[in-house]
Amino acid sequence: MNFYHTTPVQVRFNDVDLAGHVNNSVYQEFFDLGRLEYFRQVMNEGLRFDGLGMVIASIRIDFFQPVFLFDPVSVQTKIVSLGNKSLEMKQQVLRAGSSEPLSEATTVMVCFDHTSKVSAELPESWKEKVRLFEKGEVEG
Repeated sequence: MNFYHTTPVQVRFNDVDLAGHVNNSVYQEFFDLGRLEYFRQVMNEGLRFDGLGMVIASIRIDFFQPVFLFDPVSVQTKIVSLGNKSLEMKQQVLRAGSSEPLSEATTVMVCFDHTSKVSAELPESWKEKVRLFEKGEVEG
């Protein structure tokens, strides 16, 4: 799987738990940063909370190796499939200089109209931007 989007992430002192590694709850923040930057770059806008936007319906995170305080890490993000109202995103945390993921996330996001408070169709213009960015490597 090719990832075309990478976001560097700074590990902060308060991310580390008593075991000396980044606490598992912090990975969600890393993946959030990757998602925000992906949408900002690919859609030319951030996630919105008025009008049409995206909300998380499901997320799964698998952990393979720990991240420590001074580790240079980044999050790679890719949309792998587009539906009528939802999309599936894959992400991974990598240590600089390595191609082996430290953790991976699979997220389902739903298009949501924040004004009417209901799910909505993914705009075709969004789908086209994703397909173009992902070089056609997206289902749906």
